[in-house]
Amino acid sequence: MADDTAMIEMEEDEAEKPSIDLELLNNIPVSISVEVGRASLKIKDLMRLSQGAVIELERLAGEPLDLFVNNTLVAQGEVVLVNDRYGVRLTSVVPPADRIKDIKA
Repeated sequence: MADDTAMIEMEEDEAEKPSIDLELLNNIPVSISVEVGRASLKIKDLMRLSQGAVIELERLAGEPLDLFVNNTLVAQGEVVLVNDRYGVRLTSVVPPADRIKDIKA
């Protein structure tokens, strides 16, 4: 009798867990962006910018670029050329557990 109660509770727990439709999940669009670097300017310096101006970034040449998916850091990589278009070759990927921490924070 106790086994039957445990079995019923287990079945109810399993029934409450939402199942994930992977087909639906695979079709959710995400936004991917690559950050070359950052800079901080005063408004007066920003207003003085004109065509041909150069803004110095804090990142050094040769340092990996950051790849974000929906504003969450997912990987780092380097710029590559693919059929006359820029691409990013991933050199390191943030572990999934760390990505989830960033999403929850």
